[in-house]
Amino acid sequence: MTTFLRLIVLTCVVAFAVQRLPADNVPDLLLHDGLSLNGEWRSIIDPYETGFYDYRREQRDLNKNPSRAETFYLDVKPNDPSERVEYDFDTSPMLNVPGDWNTQRPELLYYEGSVWYRKTFDLEKLGDGQSAFVRFGAVNYRADVYLNGKKLGTHIGGFTPFCFDVTQFLKPGKNSLVVKVDNKRAKDAVPTVSTDWWNYGGITREVKIVTVPKKFIADHRLILDSETTHTISGWVQITGAGAGEPVEISIPELGEKISAATDASGRAAFHFKPEKLQLWSPVTPKLYEVRIACGGDKVAERIGFRTVRTSGKEILLNGKSVFLRGICIHEEFPLAGGGRVNTAEKAKQLLLWAKELGCNFVRLAHYPHNEAMTRLADELGIMVWSEVPVYWTIDWTNAATYENAQSQLGDNIQRDANRASIIIWSLANETPVSEARTKFLTQLAERARSLDQTRLLSAAMEKHSLPGAENVSVVQDPLADVVDIVAFNQYTGWYDGLPEKCAKISWQIPYDKPVFVSEFGGDARQGLHGSKDQRWTEEFQADLYEKTLPMLGKIDGLVGFTPWILVDFRSPRRVLPGIQDGFNRKGLISSEGTKKKAFAILQAYYQKRAAAERTQ
Repeated sequence: MTTFLRLIVLTCVVAFAVQRLPADNVPDLLLHDGLSLNGEWRSIIDPYETGFYDYRREQRDLNKNPSRAETFYLDVKPNDPSERVEYDFDTSPMLNVPGDWNTQRPELLYYEGSVWYRKTFDLEKLGDGQSAFVRFGAVNYRADVYLNGKKLGTHIGGFTPFCFDVTQFLKPGKNSLVVKVDNKRAKDAVPTVSTDWWNYGGITREVKIVTVPKKFIADHRLILDSETTHTISGWVQITGAGAGEPVEISIPELGEKISAATDASGRAAFHFKPEKLQLWSPVTPKLYEVRIACGGDKVAERIGFRTVRTSGKEILLNGKSVFLRGICIHEEFPLAGGGRVNTAEKAKQLLLWAKELGCNFVRLAHYPHNEAMTRLADELGIMVWSEVPVYWTIDWTNAATYENAQSQLGDNIQRDANRASIIIWSLANETPVSEARTKFLTQLAERARSLDQTRLLSAAMEKHSLPGAENVSVVQDPLADVVDIVAFNQYTGWYDGLPEKCAKISWQIPYDKPVFVSEFGGDARQGLHGSKDQRWTEEFQADLYEKTLPMLGKIDGLVGFTPWILVDFRSPRRVLPGIQDGFNRKGLISSEGTKKKAFAILQAYYQKRAAAERTQ
């Protein structure tokens, strides 16, 4: 296992039996050495959820002696030839983990429903004073998890890590881990039933069994308080500790070793001022190895230190104005069979394409991407907009929907709180203005700020035409008063007129805040050529970029943009034969990994801006 992978953060939702702990008590475990459960898992496709419900649609309850014959999570074999058991994991086909099921088996390409996964593993008896957890990087969308026939719990949300305490359920020798994965869309879910991306099902990120001492490092935070004083503050949370537990934080390269003691809640606070601290930036993405030790538990990860804030209509990184040369990215890979990104190598390729384009910034749309992506962004010096899937038409008045969104936001912030690359938490994308929606998102913003005050908040809003003045584009949204950056999507020249309209547009954005264009662009089928007036051709897309860039340059307070999108991606909404074929074709790179003409247009623009910035 590489050093990088050992340092990937585990964010774990710990549950005893079927109870999830309250959010304030959720630990965030760094990746201790553990047993990888990646690889081939047995699988059963279960569209009627026979293994979960009986024929009267009542859940097969462990407390009610469920039938061995049809209760898949019991994972049994017939006791004798006469016993009826209507499933058999041992003879069922395999699915690879991590991975989506859609691209692994043709019959699952459009499948939305339940698939049962089973993995057996051997484990020695735990030592005295040890606890064990099973950790999932992500499962889309609902995961019901069982170990040796006992339910560990349920996790809802397709893009954030979770784990369960398995200490009392493990047994020496062979163990059976069964997961019912359900990716059905729902009106009250986050995201809701309507999206413009592929609903990949499966155990899409890595799975491990992790062992820790009874007292272990559950979470930590390191914050650069000021780019001028270079003071660093933070805290370490120890699960199982009371007051007075000694904790040591060290940064060998800086010659720093700090001792702290936990309070009654198990938290140890600290601050220090290193003599020679190099700040993280896209030009110099400096990272320091930070080591934390408490009793028998030790963790380490590479962390960069920087500040970000706004001043009027500027974004200041380490106190200096910065322009965000960006691109949007979906967590989807165009090569090697496509599908959900499930390795650090695939994540790195996407970011390297962004670097080649001239980007210093990426918008990770429309959900938290895998953990490798943000850690690689740290390494490569790429700033990040990180988003939760509050998308289009969320059920704004449903309390459970809000709690779901808040949980996903909190998990995302907790997982990536130490990533220097992330400068913006995004609350939503293209949500229609209403009183209920604004209340929902305002409350979500308050929650985000209570968890992290060191980053900026934004959301991808929408622009509108001024009534009676078609060529005057207006951004006016009550959410703009809540967030730090006024960001919006606009598609002049594609959904709104033709590219020639760009030259006629003027802007009204009445906020003394930085302005950011979170999406623009148009579709092109790679390899389809024609005149610039012919829609779907590479020439049309390139011309749209050439006309859009000067239009956006007229915006007062513009601090950057992220065109839509780096790579073509799957979407069931896109059905035009011979052109879309189930793909959104707005990528600057095709679904086969080939660059389109518009790639060079944006690349030249970014190279010119970067050269000008170097001379300032």
